[in-house]
Amino acid sequence: MYAIVGLGNPGRRYENTRHNIGFVTIDFLADRLGVKINKLKHKALIGETRIGGEKVLLIKPQTYMNLSGESVGSLLRYFGLPLENLVVVYDDIDIPLGVIRIRKNGSSGTHNGMKSVIYHARDENFPRVRIGVGNERGQVPLVDFVTSGFDKSQLDTIRAAVVRAADALEELVRNGIDSAMTKYNG
Repeated sequence: MYAIVGLGNPGRRYENTRHNIGFVTIDFLADRLGVKINKLKHKALIGETRIGGEKVLLIKPQTYMNLSGESVGSLLRYFGLPLENLVVVYDDIDIPLGVIRIRKNGSSGTHNGMKSVIYHARDENFPRVRIGVGNERGQVPLVDFVTSGFDKSQLDTIRAAVVRAADALEELVRNGIDSAMTKYNG
């Protein structure tokens, strides 16, 4: 079984913000697969599906970004899920807008949601799909930047990135992370 977790903040205020690109990707993948993400368990909204014969949980923590790990840690322990079967999808300000980066593991960098996930998972050795949301931090404070929406001129680029991220997630489950990295990084 795989758990694909999209990071974001619950509520309409954050719906289409840069910080919620993980939620947006999970919603896109759920729509594509005909899955409803409507079960509230472990402080998360969860949907269940199958990809390539594997059971997959699509997860949107409802704890707000900086506490995402509470939900993820609870799910890992409840299902006894090995870390290599946890995949986290999230925004990254240090990657150019629309670029996808897939990694087998790594640090949280400056992302507080990932800091929480790593803390509660007690390890950083799990796959992640990072989606570049641009970097205009010098113009506005970081918190304002990541909780803002995309400019109209950026929407086509970010929509394409969400589609590529969803494709990469399906590839990862079907054929492994190395295949997903080869096909979708960059």
